[in-house]
Amino acid sequence: MRPSFSISPLPIIALATAALIGVAGNVGAEEKLYTVVDGYKVDAKTMQGFRTWRQAACDRCHGANQEGLVGPSLVNSLKTLTKEEFVKTVRDGRLDKGMQSFGSSPAVMENMDNLYAYLKGRSDGAITRAKVEELK
Repeated sequence: MRPSFSISPLPIIALATAALIGVAGNVGAEEKLYTVVDGYKVDAKTMQGFRTWRQAACDRCHGANQEGLVGPSLVNSLKTLTKEEFVKTVRDGRLDKGMQSFGSSPAVMENMDNLYAYLKGRSDGAITRAKVEELK
């Protein structure tokens, strides 16, 4: 005769579920795009994005608050523009619409991710004013 054991399946199910959630939680996990406190204090990378924005003088066309002048509002555009579309536009320009290419600008090309993070933070509403300060 075999000994009879009674094991409740609930702890096993709970452990299996926790393991799956842990694995699923890491699938597609990315580094946070930006960190913002009080609407204007940002992490170092996002701050570099702001500096790149200023250095490239993007405000001449897109406005000091990224809300558009002769160029479109980036606050609105980045709500639908993918990162790949953003990179292509900045790198190659849109000469037919007056957007110059920044593909030969090391300052812009080396800080593309940071520039995107800054502008995406503005578009998402996390960064509530155009001029930011670095988190201390």
